[in-house]
Amino acid sequence: MKISDIRIRLLTKSDDNKRKANASFTIDNCFVIHEVGVIEGSKGLFMSMPRRKIANGEFKDICHPIDTATRNSIEAQILEAYDKAVANAETGEK
Repeated sequence: MKISDIRIRLLTKSDDNKRKANASFTIDNCFVIHEVGVIEGSKGLFMSMPRRKIANGEFKDICHPIDTATRNSIEAQILEAYDKAVANAETGEK
């Protein structure tokens, strides 16, 4: 599996303070996952997969990696893209 594209949409300060960005990523140029969150947690940034609220009020992931190695790989790439987007926003680049 290869992530072929990552797009980051930085959120403004008026948005949810913990959610810093929304990301979309494409796998092998043929499958895209939208609404991946970049969240500021107590231990730093982390990735949150798309989720929905279920009847009991809890949230359940809509899609997610099956194993830890895949999750870590995707998260590292998403967070790297986020860091680049923040740096570009600060310098005015695209």
